[in-house]
Amino acid sequence: MPNRWPDLAFDDWQDTCTTLHLWTQIVGKIRLVQTPWINHSWHVPLYLSAWGLTTGPIPHRDQIFQIDFDFIDQQLRIATSEGNLRTVELRPRSVADFYRAVMAALAELGLGVKINTKPNEIPDPIPFEQDETHGAYDAEAAQRFWRVLLQSDRIFREFRSHFSGKVSPVHFFWGSFDLAVTRFSGRSAPEHPGGVPNLPDDVAREAYCQEVSSAGFWPGTGLGYPAFYSYAYPVPEGFKDEPVQPEAAFFHDGLGEFVLPYDAVRQADDPDQALLSFLHSTYEAAAKRAQWDTAALRQTWFK
Repeated sequence: MPNRWPDLAFDDWQDTCTTLHLWTQIVGKIRLVQTPWINHSWHVPLYLSAWGLTTGPIPHRDQIFQIDFDFIDQQLRIATSEGNLRTVELRPRSVADFYRAVMAALAELGLGVKINTKPNEIPDPIPFEQDETHGAYDAEAAQRFWRVLLQSDRIFREFRSHFSGKVSPVHFFWGSFDLAVTRFSGRSAPEHPGGVPNLPDDVAREAYCQEVSSAGFWPGTGLGYPAFYSYAYPVPEGFKDEPVQPEAAFFHDGLGEFVLPYDAVRQADDPDQALLSFLHSTYEAAAKRAQWDTAALRQTWFK
């Protein structure tokens, strides 16, 4: 049996993480251009599956196709509702090579798709078809990452079930490369300032047009280690001073949000409870300081 909460030291797989991030952007952009817009960009993420990450069903004229990252057999599968299938091997290969292979597979299946090849939310992006720089791929590390996401997704779903208000699915955003779940107060928020690298300001402003308390998991990009996070938008006064659990959690002034290092969860006597306590306590901190109607938003029908 694999370790449910495996080691995921960022330094050990940073190059693979960068490559995989870009590969998921290629696949995510395919879903983006083929799917009707849903509020807060809920039409673009990927989702956890029993073997990796999936787009879920994507419409194409009068048929459906689906793209799956399989981190067990290490292949990308593109399957259609007509029963046709193409695969692309997940191995050390440049982003440009992966992009060409995916587009060729789509063409063979009669799925003509064109995407914007400029990566999003990444400084100094290289267009996919030109990127011969990033090509590292450690299959074992990618599988460990997926297993961390799998367990996180399970706990995030439990946390999500305690809320009766508007709440996002648990989904994997390929732009920021994180797993996230977001609760909404039901009230409008001040206009977001935008400024996210290579992301249209209108997209960020629509995503944050309502008050939120959001939590998720990062593999470590920009932080140096994998961690769970929780933030509120807009940030209510006194939010950072609220006590949260477990003891290893802290407010990261640079990020403006609470952080719980992944290793603190992995090494806890009860990792599930450690993560749940972080999710619940940080939400309560945000809801208390922003004066959400927590009683009305609490799930009470099913326990």
